[in-house]
Parts: sequence; C-alpha cells; structure tokens
Amino acid sequence: MIPRRHLGFLIFAALATGTAALIWFGLPHDRQVKSLWIFLVKLLPFIFATEAIARLDVVWAKRIRLPVVVMPAAFLLFFLYFVPKIFFFGAEVSGTKEAYYNLYYHILTLTPLIIVSLAMAYRLGGGSGATVRRLGYGMLLLMLSGLEDLAFLTVNDHVDPAYATIPEVWDWASHMTVFLGHPPTKYEAYAFIIVHVLLALGVFASPQRWWDALGRKVRPKASAAPQSGSVQAERV
Repeated sequence: MIPRRHLGFLIFAALATGTAALIWFGLPHDRQVKSLWIFLVKLLPFIFATEAIARLDVVWAKRIRLPVVVMPAAFLLFFLYFVPKIFFFGAEVSGTKEAYYNLYYHILTLTPLIIVSLAMAYRLGGGSGATVRRLGYGMLLLMLSGLEDLAFLTVNDHVDPAYATIPEVWDWASHMTVFLGHPPTKYEAYAFIIVHVLLALGVFASPQRWWDALGRKVRPKASAAPQSGSVQAERV
C-alpha cells in the first residue's frame, strides 16, 4: 500500500513520464508550432513534472537517498543522449571544422555548469553540504569517464565509415590521452570508462558519515561547533 501523502507525487510523475513519451515518440519533431493545441500538449510534461516535484515529500526522498539517484540520472539523460545528438547534428550541418570546434567547446563548458546548477538547486532546497559534494564529484566522474564518447558512437546513425563501427583507436579522446600518455585503443577506452563509472557509483553509494566527516574537517574552526539542532539539519 502506497502512503497517501506520496500519491500526488507518483500520479503527476507518471503523467509527466507518459506525456513526455507520447510527445517524443508519437508526434513529429517539428521546429514550427502548427497549432495552439499541439503547443499546449507539448507543455504538459513540464507542467506535470513541476507539480510532481512540488508534491514530493522531501523527508521521504532524503530517507531513501533519492537525490543521489534521480539527479545523476537526469544528468546522464542530458549527457548521454542530447549531448551526443547535438555533436552529431553539429558535425553534419556546421560546414566547417572551426564552427564544429566552437560548438564542442561551448557544450564542454555547459556540462559542468549543469552539474553545478543541479548541486546549487539541491543545496538551496535544504540539502546537506555533504550530499552536494557527493553529487558534484560523482557526476564529474561520469562527465570525465568517456561515456559520452561511447554514446556518440552508439546513439547516432553514422554514415561516415570511420564511425560506422567502434574505432579501434580513439584518437579524439584527448582527456584519456593525457592520462594514458597515448591515444587509447578501443579496449583501453572501455576500461577507462568502467573505472570511472565504478568510482562514480562508489561516490554515490558511499556511507553518508564519510561525507559528514569530510565536511567537518573542511569547515572553518569558528563554525566547527554547531548550534543545537543544526546537526540534524545537515543530514541528507
């Protein structure tokens, strides 16, 4: 039996998911708005998601450690689907390498900003500093893992023979090259990805008390002794 106080959140979350799937898979991906009704329908996932979040029981969400699941999942949806698609379409229509490199640089700059924005929203909503660190560092590891490079090769319909199959050497993955000292082979890239993903999962799943202890160590001495009741406020 689902507690009644969670029903509103679950219903609106289901509506948001269902309408988003309907729009994405059932309607044409048109740039132009062809009717007022289509325009209003396309707003429904946003409205339902906003209402679901507004109804979320924060205490329950923190108790089941929902932030360290939902926020990385939302980031990965952006990073492993939309970013590779942006790079793919940018490469197809940009016309020049310089234009594509500018696009690439802006997306690389945007991605950590997304991470920091998610962490800031969580903190402003009352989340603990310890979990902010866990979310920030865990998502940073995912960003640096090479997952997006693999996603670029797998979620797009490549016509270039160089990318029709997974290349044997990933000479474009400079963030791997600087660690390995040479462009990674396909299997070295896989190993690099696996190690980073495991480290990120370790960050997300690690005991809260470790991060609480780290927070106490880096806190200025003047504020090291919390006022009565503040310790509980610092929990996830």
